[in-house]
Amino acid sequence: MAQRAEPFSGDDPFVIARRWMDEASKSELNDPDAIALATVDESGMPNARVVLLREVEADAFVFYTNYTSAKAQEMDHAGKAAFVMHWKSLRRQVRARGLITREDGPQADAYYASRGLKSRLGAWASRQSQPLESRAALMYEVAQRGVEFGTNPPRPPFWGGFRLTPLELEFWADGAARLHDRFQWRRATVADKWEITRLNP
Repeated sequence: MAQRAEPFSGDDPFVIARRWMDEASKSELNDPDAIALATVDESGMPNARVVLLREVEADAFVFYTNYTSAKAQEMDHAGKAAFVMHWKSLRRQVRARGLITREDGPQADAYYASRGLKSRLGAWASRQSQPLESRAALMYEVAQRGVEFGTNPPRPPFWGGFRLTPLELEFWADGAARLHDRFQWRRATVADKWEITRLNP
Protein backbone atom coordinates (compact mmCIF):
# COMPACT_ATOMS: atom_id res chain seq x y z
CA MET A 1 0.00 0.00 0.00
CA ALA A 2 1.30 3.45 -0.87
CA GLN A 3 2.38 5.62 2.06
CA ARG A 4 -0.12 8.42 2.47
CA ALA A 5 0.13 11.93 3.86
CA GLU A 6 -2.13 13.02 6.74
CA PRO A 7 -5.03 14.54 4.74
CA PHE A 8 -5.29 11.23 2.88
CA SER A 9 -5.06 9.00 5.95
CA GLY A 10 -7.54 6.19 6.45
CA ASP A 11 -8.51 2.86 4.97
CA ASP A 12 -11.92 3.93 3.65
CA PRO A 13 -12.11 6.43 0.76
CA PHE A 14 -15.68 7.40 1.65
CA VAL A 15 -14.58 8.40 5.14
CA ILE A 16 -11.87 10.56 3.57
CA ALA A 17 -14.40 12.12 1.16
CA ARG A 18 -16.80 12.92 4.01
CA ARG A 19 -13.96 14.42 6.07
CA TRP A 20 -12.85 16.61 3.19
CA MET A 21 -16.44 17.75 2.57
CA ASP A 22 -16.84 18.60 6.27
CA GLU A 23 -13.66 20.65 6.15
CA ALA A 24 -14.81 22.38 2.95
CA SER A 25 -18.14 23.31 4.54
CA LYS A 26 -16.22 25.49 6.99
CA SER A 27 -14.11 27.31 4.40
CA GLU A 28 -15.91 27.22 1.03
CA LEU A 29 -18.17 30.25 0.55
CA ASN A 30 -20.72 28.62 -1.74
CA ASP A 31 -21.87 25.06 -2.38
CA PRO A 32 -19.09 22.95 -0.83
CA ASP A 33 -21.07 19.95 -2.10
CA ALA A 34 -20.96 21.01 -5.77
CA ILE A 35 -19.67 18.43 -8.26
CA ALA A 36 -19.00 18.69 -11.98
CA LEU A 37 -20.87 15.65 -13.30
CA ALA A 38 -19.72 14.14 -16.62
CA THR A 39 -21.83 11.85 -18.82
CA VAL A 40 -21.92 10.78 -22.47
CA ASP A 41 -24.85 10.64 -24.85
CA GLU A 42 -25.72 7.76 -27.17
CA SER A 43 -23.26 8.99 -29.81
CA GLY A 44 -20.43 9.17 -27.27
CA MET A 45 -20.46 12.97 -27.10
CA PRO A 46 -19.50 14.07 -23.56
CA ASN A 47 -21.52 16.41 -21.38
CA ALA A 48 -20.66 18.14 -18.11
CA ARG A 49 -22.61 20.26 -15.65
CA VAL A 50 -22.55 21.19 -11.97
CA VAL A 51 -24.96 19.46 -9.59
CA LEU A 52 -25.09 19.19 -5.80
CA LEU A 53 -23.91 16.04 -4.08
CA ARG A 54 -26.43 15.32 -1.35
CA GLU A 55 -25.01 12.28 0.42
CA VAL A 56 -21.82 10.30 0.80
CA GLU A 57 -22.97 6.80 1.71
CA ALA A 58 -20.86 3.92 3.01
CA ASP A 59 -19.97 2.94 -0.58
CA ALA A 60 -21.52 5.47 -2.96
CA PHE A 61 -22.39 9.10 -3.75
CA VAL A 62 -26.00 10.28 -4.18
CA PHE A 63 -27.43 13.29 -6.04
CA TYR A 64 -30.89 14.18 -7.39
CA THR A 65 -32.39 15.42 -10.63
CA ASN A 66 -35.28 15.24 -13.07
CA TYR A 67 -35.34 11.82 -14.74
CA THR A 68 -36.34 13.38 -18.08
CA SER A 69 -33.27 15.65 -18.12
CA ALA A 70 -30.42 15.11 -20.56
CA LYS A 71 -28.04 13.99 -17.81
CA ALA A 72 -30.54 11.47 -16.44
CA GLN A 73 -31.19 9.98 -19.86
CA GLU A 74 -27.46 9.76 -20.52
CA MET A 75 -26.80 8.05 -17.19
CA ASP A 76 -29.68 5.62 -17.70
CA HIS A 77 -28.34 4.72 -21.14
CA ALA A 78 -24.66 4.37 -20.23
CA GLY A 79 -25.01 3.12 -16.66
CA LYS A 80 -21.79 4.99 -15.87
CA ALA A 81 -20.70 8.52 -15.00
CA ALA A 82 -17.88 10.53 -13.47
CA PHE A 83 -17.51 13.63 -11.38
CA VAL A 84 -14.91 15.95 -9.95
CA MET A 85 -15.36 17.95 -6.76
CA HIS A 86 -13.01 20.93 -6.35
CA TRP A 87 -12.55 23.14 -3.31
CA LYS A 88 -10.53 26.24 -4.13
CA SER A 89 -10.27 27.25 -0.47
CA LEU A 90 -8.63 23.94 0.48
CA ARG A 91 -6.80 23.43 -2.83
CA ARG A 92 -8.13 19.89 -3.00
CA GLN A 93 -10.22 17.83 -5.35
CA VAL A 94 -11.85 14.42 -5.51
CA ARG A 95 -12.46 12.57 -8.78
CA ALA A 96 -14.78 9.58 -9.11
CA ARG A 97 -15.73 7.22 -11.94
CA GLY A 98 -18.19 4.40 -11.59
CA LEU A 99 -21.53 2.71 -12.00
CA ILE A 100 -24.89 4.46 -11.89
CA THR A 101 -28.19 3.25 -10.40
CA ARG A 102 -31.35 5.11 -9.51
CA GLU A 103 -32.38 6.01 -5.98
CA ASP A 104 -36.14 6.08 -6.45
CA GLY A 105 -37.53 4.96 -3.09
CA PRO A 106 -38.06 6.25 0.47
CA GLN A 107 -34.65 7.90 0.55
CA ALA A 108 -35.60 10.03 -2.47
CA ASP A 109 -38.99 10.80 -0.89
CA ALA A 110 -37.28 11.97 2.31
CA TYR A 111 -34.82 14.20 0.47
CA TYR A 112 -37.58 15.71 -1.68
CA ALA A 113 -39.66 16.45 1.44
CA SER A 114 -36.67 18.22 3.03
CA ARG A 115 -36.49 20.80 0.22
CA GLY A 116 -38.17 24.19 0.37
CA LEU A 117 -41.74 24.40 -0.94
CA LYS A 118 -40.79 26.48 -3.98
CA SER A 119 -38.09 23.99 -4.93
CA ARG A 120 -40.56 21.10 -4.61
CA LEU A 121 -43.12 22.89 -6.78
CA GLY A 122 -40.36 23.85 -9.22
CA ALA A 123 -39.51 20.18 -9.65
CA TRP A 124 -43.08 19.59 -10.82
CA ALA A 125 -43.15 22.68 -13.07
CA SER A 126 -39.83 22.32 -14.88
CA ARG A 127 -39.55 20.14 -17.97
CA GLN A 128 -35.79 20.06 -17.46
CA SER A 129 -33.60 20.39 -20.55
CA GLN A 130 -36.62 21.08 -22.79
CA PRO A 131 -37.18 24.40 -24.61
CA LEU A 132 -38.92 27.08 -22.51
CA GLU A 133 -41.09 29.84 -23.99
CA SER A 134 -40.31 32.36 -21.25
CA ARG A 135 -39.55 32.69 -17.55
CA ALA A 136 -43.11 33.93 -17.08
CA ALA A 137 -44.39 30.65 -18.50
CA LEU A 138 -42.26 28.73 -15.99
CA MET A 139 -43.49 30.81 -13.07
CA TYR A 140 -47.08 30.26 -14.21
CA GLU A 141 -46.47 26.51 -14.10
CA VAL A 142 -45.05 26.80 -10.58
CA ALA A 143 -48.13 28.75 -9.48
CA GLN A 144 -50.42 26.17 -11.07
CA ARG A 145 -48.66 23.34 -9.23
CA GLY A 146 -49.09 25.32 -6.02
CA VAL A 147 -52.82 25.49 -6.59
CA GLU A 148 -52.92 21.79 -7.43
CA PHE A 149 -50.80 20.46 -4.55
CA GLY A 150 -50.93 23.13 -1.84
CA THR A 151 -48.13 23.09 0.73
CA ASN A 152 -47.36 19.36 0.64
CA PRO A 153 -46.64 18.27 -2.94
CA PRO A 154 -45.64 14.61 -3.39
CA ARG A 155 -42.37 13.74 -5.09
CA PRO A 156 -42.91 13.75 -8.85
CA PRO A 157 -42.62 10.31 -10.45
CA PHE A 158 -40.10 11.80 -12.91
CA TRP A 159 -37.81 13.20 -10.20
CA GLY A 160 -35.42 11.32 -7.94
CA GLY A 161 -31.91 10.30 -7.16
CA PHE A 162 -28.91 8.68 -8.76
CA ARG A 163 -26.26 6.73 -6.94
CA LEU A 164 -22.70 6.60 -8.27
CA THR A 165 -20.81 3.59 -6.94
CA PRO A 166 -17.18 4.23 -7.83
CA LEU A 167 -14.70 1.82 -9.30
CA GLU A 168 -12.08 4.55 -9.21
CA LEU A 169 -11.47 7.49 -6.86
CA GLU A 170 -8.65 9.98 -6.81
CA PHE A 171 -7.80 12.37 -4.00
CA TRP A 172 -5.68 15.35 -5.01
CA ALA A 173 -4.10 18.06 -2.86
CA ASP A 174 -2.14 21.06 -4.06
CA GLY A 175 1.61 20.96 -3.52
CA ALA A 176 4.35 23.57 -3.69
CA ALA A 177 5.98 24.05 -7.10
CA ARG A 178 3.13 22.05 -8.70
CA LEU A 179 4.34 18.90 -6.92
CA HIS A 180 0.85 17.82 -5.94
CA ASP A 181 -0.14 14.83 -3.84
CA ARG A 182 -2.36 12.33 -5.67
CA PHE A 183 -3.67 9.00 -4.41
CA GLN A 184 -5.77 6.73 -6.62
CA TRP A 185 -8.13 4.07 -5.27
CA ARG A 186 -9.11 1.45 -7.88
CA ARG A 187 -11.06 -1.81 -7.99
CA ALA A 188 -12.24 -3.94 -10.91
CA THR A 189 -15.68 -4.61 -9.41
CA VAL A 190 -17.59 -3.29 -6.41
CA ALA A 191 -16.91 -6.62 -4.65
CA ASP A 192 -13.13 -6.26 -4.94
CA LYS A 193 -10.79 -4.66 -2.45
CA TRP A 194 -9.35 -1.27 -3.22
CA GLU A 195 -5.86 -0.97 -4.66
CA ILE A 196 -4.21 2.29 -3.62
CA THR A 197 -1.51 3.92 -5.73
CA ARG A 198 0.36 7.15 -5.30
CA LEU A 199 0.48 9.00 -8.64
CA ASN A 200 2.91 11.46 -10.07
CA PRO A 201 1.60 15.05 -10.01
